[in-house]
Amino acid sequence: SHKFGVELPKSVEHAYRIDKETGTTFWHDAIEKEMKRIREAMQEFDGDLNDAKKRLIGYQQIKCHMVFDIKMEGLVRKARYVAGGHTTETPKSITYASVVTRESVRIGFLYAALNDLEIMSADIGNAYLNADCREKIYFVAGPEFGSKQGRILIIKKALYGLKSSGAAWRSLFASTLHELGYTPCRGDPDVYIRKAIRPNGLEYFEMLSVYVDDI
Repeated sequence: SHKFGVELPKSVEHAYRIDKETGTTFWHDAIEKEMKRIREAMQEFDGDLNDAKKRLIGYQQIKCHMVFDIKMEGLVRKARYVAGGHTTETPKSITYASVVTRESVRIGFLYAALNDLEIMSADIGNAYLNADCREKIYFVAGPEFGSKQGRILIIKKALYGLKSSGAAWRSLFASTLHELGYTPCRGDPDVYIRKAIRPNGLEYFEMLSVYVDDI
């Protein structure tokens, strides 16, 4: 119920109630930040729930909800909107998505140290939402959608929680790296390399890997 001494909400209504009781807007701000990011992942349906059941042939209705967490650094409140993927039917397409191993990361650090290479890192916010949703899903908008509460929304992007989202994101990321000239290693398909040349003319390999970190 608490993390780092701070109460964790169980729902959006609970989050707003905590803000009211503490005289803060921490959870409200976290929810608003998340909703701004995911709006592009939804498409509004022009009809009510009965219309959706009749017209959205092949689609499944599910429930979505907000998951709350607190980051240790500065006790930052975090909200993540996720789909109830456990209630959906098994997709026909493959849903497996691998990630880079810890051993590969350590080898990468060693390679960089031996060759005096720079190490850079970056965070892709709401990474899954860059990929298209492979499943046909819709849901009824909750209170976090404000004036659109009760509307029917179709999920168009790989929303967190769906069975196929991890695979959809990995496939998109891999194809993008291929376009940039990277190829996967034989030992670890989640480590990509590309030949590069230093200013002094010496050749070396750029290495790139991705690690998925939910919420």
